[in-house]
Amino acid sequence: MDPLQRLLAERACERLVVDFVHRLDLGEPASVAELFAEDGTWEWPEGGRLIKGRAALREYFGSRPAERLSRRLMSNILVTATAPDTALATSYFSTYRVDGYTGGIVPAGPPVQVGHYQDAFRQVDGAWLLETRVLFLPFGGPTPRAGC
Repeated sequence: MDPLQRLLAERACERLVVDFVHRLDLGEPASVAELFAEDGTWEWPEGGRLIKGRAALREYFGSRPAERLSRRLMSNILVTATAPDTALATSYFSTYRVDGYTGGIVPAGPPVQVGHYQDAFRQVDGAWLLETRVLFLPFGGPTPRAGC
């Protein structure tokens, strides 16, 4: 790959990593399915979850509780283009979240999750998409309820 092609591929994949959490926190959670290839997968090995295909991903992420407030911080996003149409990435995240949110400011607490994703991307019809996203969660706890 020439340097410009590599830069554009890696930037497009980095954008998917950030767009994923943006849609979960500030957009329509079910729309994260659009960021995956038609046969894409999201997996949490420790939790025994494996979601396959856009329809199942849309249903899974769309089932998020309506009264959940969350903000995810992404960092250390390292994307490596492996070929003109494939790439791999590792990125770290921290999740702040409460259920039962009805508005206003919630007192800050520690993150309920800290972990990383391992992603594989592929280019389909000129667009970069997630092929697989695997969640690793070494730090996690229950989601608190607002006002409790």
